[in-house]
Amino acid sequence: MKKFKIYLIVVAVSSVFMACSKFLEIQPLDKVPASQLLSDISGIKVLLANLYNKIPIEDFSYNPGYIFNYHGGNGAAGWVDQGYATCFYTDESLLTQGSGVGPVADNYWDYTGIRQVNQFIDALPTVTMDDAQRNRLLSEAHFIRAYMYFGLVKRYGGVPIIDKVLEYEAGSDNANLFVPRSTEKQTWDFVLKECDLAVLNLPASVSSTEGTYRATKWAALSLKSRAALHAASLAKYWNKAPLIGDAVTQSLVGGMSTTDADNYYQQCVDASKAIIDNSGKALYKPAPASRTEAAKNYQDIFQSPATADVEVIFKKGYIDGSTSRLQGHNTDVYYNPAQTQPGYLAYGRFSPTLNLVDIYEDYTDDGTGKSASLVTRTDGVENDFIADPTKVDLTKPFKMYDNVTDIFANKDARLFGSMIVPGSVWKGVTIVIQGGLIKQDGTKVIYADANAPGKDGKTYYSFGAASSTGFSGFYNIGTGNNLNFSCTGFTVKKFLQEGKNVQGVQFSSTTDYIDFRLAEVYLNYAEAAVESGKGDATLARTYLNALRKRAAHTDNIPATIDNVLKERRVELAFEGNRYWDLVRRRDYHNMFKSTRRTSLIPILDLRQAIPKYIFVRANNFYDERASGLTFQPMSYYKGIPGVSTNKLVQNPQY
Repeated sequence: MKKFKIYLIVVAVSSVFMACSKFLEIQPLDKVPASQLLSDISGIKVLLANLYNKIPIEDFSYNPGYIFNYHGGNGAAGWVDQGYATCFYTDESLLTQGSGVGPVADNYWDYTGIRQVNQFIDALPTVTMDDAQRNRLLSEAHFIRAYMYFGLVKRYGGVPIIDKVLEYEAGSDNANLFVPRSTEKQTWDFVLKECDLAVLNLPASVSSTEGTYRATKWAALSLKSRAALHAASLAKYWNKAPLIGDAVTQSLVGGMSTTDADNYYQQCVDASKAIIDNSGKALYKPAPASRTEAAKNYQDIFQSPATADVEVIFKKGYIDGSTSRLQGHNTDVYYNPAQTQPGYLAYGRFSPTLNLVDIYEDYTDDGTGKSASLVTRTDGVENDFIADPTKVDLTKPFKMYDNVTDIFANKDARLFGSMIVPGSVWKGVTIVIQGGLIKQDGTKVIYADANAPGKDGKTYYSFGAASSTGFSGFYNIGTGNNLNFSCTGFTVKKFLQEGKNVQGVQFSSTTDYIDFRLAEVYLNYAEAAVESGKGDATLARTYLNALRKRAAHTDNIPATIDNVLKERRVELAFEGNRYWDLVRRRDYHNMFKSTRRTSLIPILDLRQAIPKYIFVRANNFYDERASGLTFQPMSYYKGIPGVSTNKLVQNPQY
């Protein structure tokens, strides 16, 4: 019986993952024979580069609403390779035209990529090289395979574990090709085992000649820390949203115990502690002299990751793709506010929520770590959100501010490193975000373009300026046109290049994407320790407060689960963690039950001799129009694709 090894050589992979290293430059593999790739070290390196590019990192080019893309590979899917983020599906932020909640729709099911990793591992013993080099390459392959299976298990639960090159047998029924799903626990265990195999022979550091974007043992341990915490949370909290069906009965989803949870928490603690103690990594500028300096230091981590290399553990690189459309990303193009937009038709597309802004602490620093909601009223009521801001009741005791920025005074520095708030100076421009005005006679003009005189004889504008080039918020809200203005009262700063004049051309952004950094590892340790009693409670508190002191706080707060989760929301805002935190802890369906995310509407009051600002708390326009958003418990798992042909057991309710 003739046997054929099943190989896939990926064609025309487009994103340059190892942008700084010739060692790992992407090459068009449709023009390179498989035999050449697998016969010598040069070919092996080309194949490895493309495997790195297929790691399912949810980076600047990732779009959770479309087919999972390896940058350019599925360009026909429209906006897929232009990049949006999971944070738009949470309570962190929205797209300016509104965005919903639900399972990521990226269809990540990359068994072709897994087959290519297996091919790579299978070929290594046949290629002439020294053992140290071979072992390192093997560990890199285990890291990549661990990441691929992590991408699968967190979406689907248990999946088929294929860890070798399958063979097609002519004349056979090829039953060996129909690999059944493993249990969810077996799949998580496989991911963690692959991380251990990666750690064995990965280096502690990489040089520029080797390729600074290659994995180290600390990257593998960071993946293990993240994956183990995810698995532990599922084991502990799965019953908060129990499901029924064959997949549940067979433990393909769920089926893990409190003992499993403790085991996974311990693995998270151990992996995190190994990084903290041995990697040489440290927080970037952990002791700022002022709050202003703390905000700038935090901003610099993301606009220039290379300067914060002491904290960064693993990152993804890009090169300018403005001419080829095959490299680079669009962060600076799409997310600059309207007043500094670089000239492309889409801009200002990122609207952080008031929900998140209210989470940030102030500098009371009384040892509690409590959040400090923005003060909009004089009666202390800050949970009154109006469905329609155009009908705001002006008899309510709104607090009046002389300047639009005053309401944000004393807020945690990381707010200003992460977001552009009304009145912020960005790229030398004062960013105007205003939702309306109140005329002298009390007439309200909100979400509408108009002007009116003040008692001082000056003309004022409902959106804060005479034309759309002079403001960045609420314009054309709900019209379906020019949705390039904040719909929440805030826009993003994190990840953007403030000191660089960016092109108004797609794929021209080249900022590195930080996948793992020490701050997340600190928080993983703290959460695992608090949830399980594993590890050292004193260290958990130390790590938690180290992040706050980097933000210029002076007190120490207890490491309670509420404090740890609040700190995750603040420290890791917009970095892709919030979506999966809600999934793994089974909080999504309770968070979104006909829920409206919230906005802050600055309104200029012309009834005063000198105009004052009031701030209206409102349901976000798009969430209100949709009558709220609901996350269904079935959405904790995606539907298994192709069950009619691959014979796999489907997930519940699909």
